[in-house]
Amino acid sequence: MNYEDLKIWKLSNEIVVKIHEMTLTKLPKFEMYEIGCQIRRSSKSVKSNIVEGFGRRCYKQEFIHFLIISQASNDETLDHLNTLFETKSLKDEKIYIEIKEKVIILGKQINNFISSIRNNHKV
Repeated sequence: MNYEDLKIWKLSNEIVVKIHEMTLTKLPKFEMYEIGCQIRRSSKSVKSNIVEGFGRRCYKQEFIHFLIISQASNDETLDHLNTLFETKSLKDEKIYIEIKEKVIILGKQINNFISSIRNNHKV
């Protein structure tokens, strides 16, 4: 098994791609370099911290630590997405709802995964 087999990694990767496409095609130019850059970075941080935590899975507390960072980056991504929509920089409500639902689901999945590791961690 590797990190690409994790359900949370697969969903985080899907979100990264959707956000990348959204920031390049649905935002005004000035937002591509402002909050567009921030939301791309925070969504990539979710995925990257899942990978780094998985690489340290032999150490339960480090694994959990990186998953908590991933969860925080997921929350940051949701906040940036909401800001883009509320300020009308992102006008496509369908894209907003689609990404928002995926980010919320991912947050729940990361929380469940953290709980599972806390309760059942085995190397």
